[in-house]
Formats: sequence, structure tokens, C-alpha cells
Amino acid sequence: MSTLDPQESKETIVDMAPEIQDKVTHKNKSGHLAYIRHQFREELAELLGTFILIIFGNGVVAQVVLHNNKNGEYLSINIGWGLGVLFGIYASGGISGAHLNPAVTISNAIHKGFPWRKVPGYVIAQILGAFLAAAVIFGNYHAALDAFDGGDRQTLGPKATAGIFSTYPQPYLSTVAAFFSEFLGTAILMIGIYACSEAGNSAAPDGYGPIAVSLLVMAIGMALGSETGYAINPARDLGPRTLTAIAGWGSEPFTAYNHYFWIPIVGPIVGGVFGGYVFRALSAYKNSDEGIY
Repeated sequence: MSTLDPQESKETIVDMAPEIQDKVTHKNKSGHLAYIRHQFREELAELLGTFILIIFGNGVVAQVVLHNNKNGEYLSINIGWGLGVLFGIYASGGISGAHLNPAVTISNAIHKGFPWRKVPGYVIAQILGAFLAAAVIFGNYHAALDAFDGGDRQTLGPKATAGIFSTYPQPYLSTVAAFFSEFLGTAILMIGIYACSEAGNSAAPDGYGPIAVSLLVMAIGMALGSETGYAINPARDLGPRTLTAIAGWGSEPFTAYNHYFWIPIVGPIVGGVFGGYVFRALSAYKNSDEGIY
């Protein structure tokens, strides 16, 4: 008997015993899930890796801010972000390469031959992973947020909490200075990432690359992070910023500081691409008969 006829196939399943029907239905659902996991395995890995990054990053900032620096300080924030990078890379690196950052993805497309057709999927997954992680941190610290600000969510002022999730500049910074800070931090990030992976140079030993990159992020925070909060990652900033805009902070996360929100998006992308050019021009290993690029 042929099972290609939809009606005939439907009647056959209906005639089955209930426990057999459950097995067939479960198999069909599992097949769909397996297809999605296979088809989007790299994007899902990026989502997971970025999710882990933001859980540690937003989580450590929440703990410091909401407890008035009694449960941590700026150094612990640097360490928390660094460890978030470390475990995010370990969670996704074997599948997607653990970009976890649109600036890295775009820079890799320009400098390392990463396929441009994959860039939109990676970037969307990174932003979504960051958004979901921020939502989890918001839920986890909801009672602490209420105790801190009385339920009045603020972006500016002494009870401001939007900075737990996304970055904001120091009041004394001009737009140009804030842009340069994000540009510089991400340029250093990309130079460091490429240096850690360049086999012709003193690359990190096998298995130690994630540790080197996590230490790099910690060092950037310690040296360059105080002016803008060192987003150095558009997804890390845009995903959580969007969460705050819809979770009680209103439009201020996108309008505060003269519509600052675009700087942690554009600055890191431009800085990352520039850092890639600097590394390729000055330090990338090439045979003597090859040109700079």
C-alpha cells in the first residue's frame, strides 16, 4: 500500500493505537527540530555563546550597582566580562568560531574570508542572544531593582539602572571622544584576537586561545573602559538596550546623551575593521615574496 497519498496516510495514523500515534508524532517533531538545529547550528551556537557572555557581563554589573558596590567593584566587572567571554567561546567556538560580536564577524568577512552570506544570520543571532540574556538578568534581579529604585526605572540620575544592561558615556565626553573610545577599544580587540590566532606569530597555544581573548577583554576594560563602559560589541549593547526600552525604561535608553545609542554600534564596527587593517599591515605573517595583503 502506498503512503504517498496524504489522506491515506492520515487515515493510517488515526487508525494506530494511541501510544503508537504519540511515538510517530514525537518522531516527526524531533525530525523538524533536528533539521532546524542542523540548518542553523552556527547561528544557534552564536546565540548561545553571546547569551552566556551577557549573563556574566550584565549579571556582574547588576550585582555591583544594585548593592552599592558592596558585592563587587569595577575590577570585578572587568573580571566578570572576561569570564563571560571565556565561557561563551568555549560554548560555541567549535561550531561557529565564537565571534559573539558583529564587529568581529564583519571584520572577519573583510580580513579573513568569512562568507558574507553568513554575516546577517550571525549578527541577528548575536543580538538575539544578548537580548534574551538581558531579559533573564532583568527577571533574576527584578526584586533587587525594585529595592534599589522603588520601581521607577531611570536611565539618568543617582538611581539610574539602565547602565546595568547597556553602556553610556561619562557626562564630560563629547560625541567625538565617545566614538573614538569605542573605536580604539575595538581596534585593540581585533588586533589582539588576530594576534592570538596567527600561527606565524607567537599565537596562543592550542586550547589557550579563549583564555588569551578573555584576558584581552579584561585588559581593555581595565585600561580603556571607564569613559564609555567599553561596549566594543554592537550586539552586547543593542540587545540589552532594546530590552530596557521595552521593560520599563521607556525611550531614554535610545535618546539619552544626545542619542548616544548609535556610537556603541558604529564605533566598534569601524574600529574592528580598522584594527584588522592595522594587524594585516604591520604584523600579519606573510612569506617574503607576498605583499602586505
